[in-house]
Amino acid sequence: MRKTDPTLTFAKDVARAAAKIKAHGLKILDLRHLFTFADYFVIASGNSDRQVGAIADSIIFEMKKQGKTPIGVEGYQHSQWIIVDFGDIVAHVFYGPMREIYSIEKLWADAKKVRVPSEKRKSAVKKEKKGKKKS
Repeated sequence: MRKTDPTLTFAKDVARAAAKIKAHGLKILDLRHLFTFADYFVIASGNSDRQVGAIADSIIFEMKKQGKTPIGVEGYQHSQWIIVDFGDIVAHVFYGPMREIYSIEKLWADAKKVRVPSEKRKSAVKKEKKGKKKS
């Protein structure tokens, strides 16, 4: 039986919260074997500074519903790159062109990539199940 990692579950919940606001380029990087300051980075992009702020707001709101409050949030002033720090999980929300400039994935290239939960995949499975019930 596979043991679930609560911190990984939390990282996936952060990614789902970003996806609710149509974040794109979602990635989860596993840093556990590389560094001690965080277990996972969740990286997301928005198409405008407004969307970047909305994605960060969604992450904070959805995690607060689970009783998890960030220990720090930086970057709302310009909304080009907002960091939401939960300690073990750090969410980086970029305005698209800024993500390319900082290329954070290249900076942490040694980190293992974790499969990001897909809202579209869940929707497709639900539709498929509904279709089978009618038959």
